This record gives sequence, structure tokens and C-alpha cells, in this order.
Amino acid sequence: MKLFPLKTTKRVDTQDAMGHGMDAVFMLVLFLGAGYGLDQIAGTMPVFMILMTLLGSVGLFLKFKYRYEDRMNELEAQRLGKHAPAQRDGAEHAA
Repeated sequence: MKLFPLKTTKRVDTQDAMGHGMDAVFMLVLFLGAGYGLDQIAGTMPVFMILMTLLGSVGLFLKFKYRYEDRMNELEAQRLGKHAPAQRDGAEHAA
């Protein structure tokens, strides 16, 4: 009998909404901070902050879009009975 049983930790799933939200917040704050730093160096206060925030937002949108499409393709392949991971753009590996 163990006096102090080890607790099994559940692996964190970053595919959930909380993981996506944390990705978004972290990346936007990072890009906003980089824009602020560039504005301090160049002496143009809101210009780089706005540009970097927009760049980070577009990047996050594209990342989430492609991640969603990949997940939907994977689930569609499972639904059709295929167990191989789906390839983007229909490209297949030559054997």
C-alpha cells in the first residue's frame, strides 16, 4: 500500500477553445509589444503598434483557419473510413 499515491495528470489539449484563446492573447500582446518597441526606436508612436497588431491578427486568423480546415479534413477522412491523415491541397506522397 502506498502512503502517497501518485496523481496522474491529464494532458492539456491545446485544440480546445481555451488553448486557441491563449494563443491569440499571447501573440497579440507579443506583436503589440514589438510594435511599441519599434515605435520607441523610430519615434513614430502609434504607427508600428497598429501595423504589428494588424499583422499579428491576420497571422492568427490564417493559423486558425488552416488548423480548422486540417481538423475538418481529418474528421471527414475518419467518417469515410480512411485512417490516413488528410493531405492539404490533395497532394499525396508517391510510394
